[in-house]
Amino acid sequence: MKAYEFIEASQQDGVALIELNRPAQYNALNRTMVREIVDALEAFDRDEEVRAIVVTGKGLAFSAGADIDEMAGDHPVRLELLNQFADWDRLTLIKTPIIGAVKGFVFGGGFELALSCDLLIAASGTEFSFPEVTLGVMPGAGGTQRLTKIVGRTKALEWLWNGTRITTESALQHGLINRVVSPELLMEEAMKTAKQIARQAPLSIRLIKDSVNKAVDYPLYEGMQYERKNFYLLFASEDQKEGMNAFIEKRKPEFKGR
Repeated sequence: MKAYEFIEASQQDGVALIELNRPAQYNALNRTMVREIVDALEAFDRDEEVRAIVVTGKGLAFSAGADIDEMAGDHPVRLELLNQFADWDRLTLIKTPIIGAVKGFVFGGGFELALSCDLLIAASGTEFSFPEVTLGVMPGAGGTQRLTKIVGRTKALEWLWNGTRITTESALQHGLINRVVSPELLMEEAMKTAKQIARQAPLSIRLIKDSVNKAVDYPLYEGMQYERKNFYLLFASEDQKEGMNAFIEKRKPEFKGR
């Protein structure tokens, strides 16, 4: 795996780990760091040995948001020329399951990164927030869209308009996170979840993610037709034959992602 400036990336036993590594800045996201995160995710997504990815932050926080020092002097033409959110758009194309292990502050761009994960496990005491309104701006990397799709229009507006700090209890209640664990168990729980997913049939996992993502945007009938095509497609895989034969023969299947 290549060396990065602002993240660390590794893999073992089918699970990849990406750690945000600017702890002194509470893992504030500058443009290079975002590019590194997406590059690492894409590299792991291409690796047939990797079946799940865990994303977390070193130090006291997952990420306190965007690097304001980098953005303070920007203007619309510069942002357009930079294509500010092109790297963020690439996140939606990752097919491998992504588990976020979050703690401390999950603010602004850090919250948007967390919402881009497929599952979220949070340490108790974690706080989530979109504080952009207090800076005279708003989320721009999908925050208003992903948050609204999860919690609904009125709650999203309340939190976005007020820059509310959302507790783990409230996040769990509104479906933002999957579970809350003690800080010392955060990585153990995240890796356990990733390994459970990694043991399943890789093609099934990828096409389930694909179908669920379509369910967010498609009307029911169109979503069901899309699901059906993915269902049929899996019957062309070796894993389908292995899984069903293993069931009949009363043994554990050995999936190869083919």
